[in-house]
Amino acid sequence: MAGLRFSRYRAPLLASAAMNPATNLVLVGPMGAGKSSIGRRLAERFGLAFVDADTFVEQRTGASISAIFDHVGEAGFRERERSALAELLAGDAQLVATGGGAVLDAGSRQLMRERGFVVYLSAGIDSQLRRLGRYRTRPLLQRGDREQVLRDLAAHRAPLYREVADLVMDTDGLTASEAAGRLGVRLAQHWHITGINA
Repeated sequence: MAGLRFSRYRAPLLASAAMNPATNLVLVGPMGAGKSSIGRRLAERFGLAFVDADTFVEQRTGASISAIFDHVGEAGFRERERSALAELLAGDAQLVATGGGAVLDAGSRQLMRERGFVVYLSAGIDSQLRRLGRYRTRPLLQRGDREQVLRDLAAHRAPLYREVADLVMDTDGLTASEAAGRLGVRLAQHWHITGINA
């Protein structure tokens, strides 16, 4: 299907659906790729509990992401993010939409690989800029030229997204509903877990 491709890094996991019978679905990708909007639709389709990892961190710490960055820096935030993911992924039957930088921490990457079927939602810079146009609270976008920031982040993070991904999908040119519909079809084919119906 157009726009959908498998990760060359973890293609063997797709040779047989039984090889990765993860009970959690994990979405990774850059800001503006649609992880939350697509994730909510997929969670409903597959009967999963939807969890936004950033929101979970805020609930656990009692502080906004911006406030955490201000007080303990990005390194401190990543520690809290890893702890939150460990707590979340200890459960089952969840769709976890991660923050754009969750893959930066090696421990978080290991948790996602071990406890989830990981989908990398990719998006081009133009799509990200368009979708993020109304957001002014994302810490990493407060550093000047948004386009250059997004390009720098992509150069660093894209290989890590691919490293953890069981499946890769390009969301460019798709609405959240369209992307969720297309991705749902492929997940129904390649991700089978007991008790979950597509």
